[in-house]
Amino acid sequence: MAKTDQKTIDGNVWFAYDGHCPICNQAACALQIRNSAGSLRLVDARDDSAHPLIQEITGLALDLDDGMVLKYQGICYHGEEALHMMAMLGSRSGWFNRANALLFRSRTMAKLCYPAMRGVRNLLLRLKGVEKIRNLQAPNTTNDPIFKIVFGDDWSALPKVMQDHYAIRPFSDDVVIAKGTLDIEVPPIMGLLSRLSGMLVSRSGTGVPVTVTFKSGRDTCAFHFDRVFHYQGGDEHFRSSMVHIGGDQMVEFMRFGFGWKMAYSWDGGKIILSHRGYVWRILGVSIPIPLALVIGRGEAEELPISENEFEMWTHTSHPWFGKSIAYSGPFKITEVSCPAAS
Repeated sequence: MAKTDQKTIDGNVWFAYDGHCPICNQAACALQIRNSAGSLRLVDARDDSAHPLIQEITGLALDLDDGMVLKYQGICYHGEEALHMMAMLGSRSGWFNRANALLFRSRTMAKLCYPAMRGVRNLLLRLKGVEKIRNLQAPNTTNDPIFKIVFGDDWSALPKVMQDHYAIRPFSDDVVIAKGTLDIEVPPIMGLLSRLSGMLVSRSGTGVPVTVTFKSGRDTCAFHFDRVFHYQGGDEHFRSSMVHIGGDQMVEFMRFGFGWKMAYSWDGGKIILSHRGYVWRILGVSIPIPLALVIGRGEAEELPISENEFEMWTHTSHPWFGKSIAYSGPFKITEVSCPAAS
């Protein structure tokens, strides 16, 4: 098997991998596909970033820093699913293929093992001083906002205030500022945890003035929040960053790598943020954690009320203990510095 410069990606089995990762490189060289599945075609995502397969993977918002991709019969399998498909399609020739089939024909085993394998890969790359592939962080030539791909076809249906709210483009100096007031509920135990960790707002209050700055940056595709709560007696900051993980889903990362995974949707009248779980990011790997058992599920909504104003609420609610944190109130977009945004 050899790397291919074939310009079609139809038929056969295609495997996109990180050629600078020793584990990925050895796996690509040792992997053999059974004859009935077709021929195996290898694509090094670093050395052949312009290959049609890599372009397709990027178009599907599959992060090659988050996992390899195997394409078979027109379907791209990513991460743990790619590992499982490798086991299903692999031949029984050689110790690697036999071991791969034995371990990862089970989806459950692939799901359990893959985060650790990905963590080892990321550690090896860091030790080698190798940068990430960043296939989802290509230069933004379309001037599209980060959230345009998140909302998909619904983007054009969003009211002006919502499009302004989410106008930030990746790899840009864009800035959007919103000012408003919030009624905040923080139970004492959550307030203590917030003060110790610096991850969330820590004090309750009614009509608390808040300034929120949204931005990205020349070297990042993340959507950054800088919230300043103007309490009597002093300001309190709460900073976080949202990262697109494919489709309609984002992860909001806070301090220490803890993240809330959510899906965005527009129901024709409001934006809905639906809970999809919590993760903990270690060495670039996002590991699902059962934090909902402790603090509950996060939910949020944003309702447009004029061309430059919207109302929002968000809360984390536990089925037994009730709300663990909540805030709501109106906001006005006061600045949109996105001169080249479409």
